[in-house]
Amino acid sequence: MPKKVSRKTSHQSTARGGVQIRLPDVPPLYGMKTPHKFLPFSYAEERLVKSRNYWICTVRPDGRPHSIPVWGFWLEGTLYFGTARSTRKSRNLARNPALSVHLESADDVVILEGQAVEVNLTDKDTVRKLDTESRSKYKMPLMMVPETILYRVRPRIVLAWTEKDFPINATKWIFDNP
Repeated sequence: MPKKVSRKTSHQSTARGGVQIRLPDVPPLYGMKTPHKFLPFSYAEERLVKSRNYWICTVRPDGRPHSIPVWGFWLEGTLYFGTARSTRKSRNLARNPALSVHLESADDVVILEGQAVEVNLTDKDTVRKLDTESRSKYKMPLMMVPETILYRVRPRIVLAWTEKDFPINATKWIFDNP
């Protein structure tokens, strides 16, 4: 049974519930066992903040996966990204908001799973924060056209490991309140 961890991370400091830290669910042939060297959540957060591109995977109406890179921002324990309402990813999320997000590196892996929730575009404080982040990170204002839709993803699960220390440091965080 995974232990409840009371360590406070910046991810938990955003009014979220507790977090469980455990081994990823993989077949025994991967050799994961305790004692284990779990990564700190700051490892995942640093990469989520610094990442330029985020690969999102949604589910098409016929059940096939749809993967595509997006620009985004990790702020206060939440991933934000935007698109046009008519895109395949947006239409997929309208039917099924579940998604996974993977950063570009397969050597320093960070994967999150959660539900995409539409951001209210009249929430001027959030839109202003995202515009500030866009200007800093991508050197351009947040793209806001009539068809724009912004999403936020509060992860339910985050997985991380480094290729050089796998499987010793493979870590899974499960958050109580996404």
